[in-house]
Amino acid sequence: MKFMKLGIRPDTFYTEEATRSVVSDVPSDLVIRINNISYLLHQFSLLPKCGLLQRLRSDSEDSNTVTIELHDIPGGEDAFELCAKYCYGITINLSAHNFVSAFCAAKFLRMTEAVEKGNFVLKLEAFFNSCILEGWKDSVVTLQTTVQLTEWSENLGIFRRCVDSIVEKILTPPAKVTWSYTYTRKGFNKQQQSVPKDWWTEDISDLDIDLFRCIIIAIKSTYMLPPQLIGEALHVYACRWLPDATKITPPESSVSQTDDVAENHRKIIEIIVNMIPADKGSVSVGFLLRLLSIANHLGASTVTKTELIRRSSLQLEEATVSDLLFPTHSSSNKHYYDIDLVAAVLDSFLLLWRRTSPAPTENSQSMRSIRKIGKLIDSYLQVVARDINLPVSKVLSVAEALPDIARKNHDDLYKGINIYLKEHPELSKADKKRLCRPLDCQKLSPEVRTHAVKNERLPLRTVVQVLFFEQDKDSRANDQRMSAQEQLLSRGKQIPLVRDELSKLQLNKHEQTSRLERIEKTPAPSESSSRDHQKIKRTDKKIPLESEKKVVREEIEEVETKDGGSSGSKIHARKIMKNRSGSDHSRDKSRDR
Repeated sequence: MKFMKLGIRPDTFYTEEATRSVVSDVPSDLVIRINNISYLLHQFSLLPKCGLLQRLRSDSEDSNTVTIELHDIPGGEDAFELCAKYCYGITINLSAHNFVSAFCAAKFLRMTEAVEKGNFVLKLEAFFNSCILEGWKDSVVTLQTTVQLTEWSENLGIFRRCVDSIVEKILTPPAKVTWSYTYTRKGFNKQQQSVPKDWWTEDISDLDIDLFRCIIIAIKSTYMLPPQLIGEALHVYACRWLPDATKITPPESSVSQTDDVAENHRKIIEIIVNMIPADKGSVSVGFLLRLLSIANHLGASTVTKTELIRRSSLQLEEATVSDLLFPTHSSSNKHYYDIDLVAAVLDSFLLLWRRTSPAPTENSQSMRSIRKIGKLIDSYLQVVARDINLPVSKVLSVAEALPDIARKNHDDLYKGINIYLKEHPELSKADKKRLCRPLDCQKLSPEVRTHAVKNERLPLRTVVQVLFFEQDKDSRANDQRMSAQEQLLSRGKQIPLVRDELSKLQLNKHEQTSRLERIEKTPAPSESSSRDHQKIKRTDKKIPLESEKKVVREEIEEVETKDGGSSGSKIHARKIMKNRSGSDHSRDKSRDR
């Protein structure tokens, strides 16, 4: 922080009741009244440097003592006293903290070059240009002091020049930042680490909300900084001025806030929400949810809360369970967690999801999205279920909001229900049934079903459903095995018929062949040729039989594979194969005879 020292005389101003005087051997001949304070001064010290006092003195009656009222001087009595001390040559120290009031008062008194060469205004302008605007913190502090003299600061150009100086430094590449700045993040060491990109966010968070908005709007208009950096500045400012959402207690148990403080907080949160960049991910979903919780507590406008719900739902996939845990702000609710906030954001997410994904397919982005939300909500329910005052209706409002495809299995939902039943042992049977209503026993893993059957906290109806599903599943498995066996048996009965047809076809073929041979050769075959002919027929008959056995073996292997290789099906199939082989062998012997 830079200072300017003017004057060499010691301070001889003193107060006597409501009067400020200066020690002097010369009697006072100038009375300046500002509000409730009177200054007893001298014309020879002030009039040569103050053009306004010269004009007012000339308008007054010619008398030894002149009284002038300056109730509208900017900066009040403190600013006037700085100007008066300068006129007396008394030492004054100027800095960013008192520059605005001193400059506005000097302008008001017309302490310009036209009145006296090297006057007060000239020195203040030099200090402003060479020191304040060149420094980072000096510019920020000076801008903050313009709040007290907004109109004067704007008319004299102080406000605009401070904003331009601050924005120019913010847009400076971090590697070229050489001035001092405030950065108190954990783990950061200025001596060892380079300048962070968000080095400026903490210093401007000290500004009034209207000044802060001017800085952010000016930065956004340049399009030189990424939206995430602007979002970080908003986050730092909100943490600086807004109450902590995780520590807010219901109104009846907290210290009552004044209307002015509550109104200021509402103004801050609404301005911050309006300044959040439209780019998705410019701020975290955790920050958006915290703002929503604070907005509910402060009673912010419906527009602000609706916008926060919408923005939060767009990034709900990025949320963790801890991002959803906020205390309720309603004195009528005895439970701790704000379930309604999560339900509102979830409803907004599902509305958009259904609109953009009317028929999601497996492994699609929309399916992965809804499954991720389903797991998040079930994990959230496992935490809030420990609240002993949480009613069943609140749990169901979130658990039943999700569509069926949001949960690939119901293991996490079962865990949440089990925790709730454990923490609420006095729950009625009707409420237990309502609580288990969204649970689908068919989507429970075998381990969870085993636990559910032995769980005495579950309603009997749910346990019966689990048992019925287990039996139904076993029954379907047995039906599949029996069906496979019946197929093998039916195919086994059809094989002899197929073999007979093939034998007939083979016999006809041999008969045709023998007829051709008789025509071409001798009219009567010998006894030996007859035996050879019978041998050939037997050999040819074995060929289709071997083919049939091979087909049966392949069918048995196929059924065993579909059945999962169970020992029962394998034994049954082998028996069928053995019976078929025995019957085929006996038929071959009878034909040979």
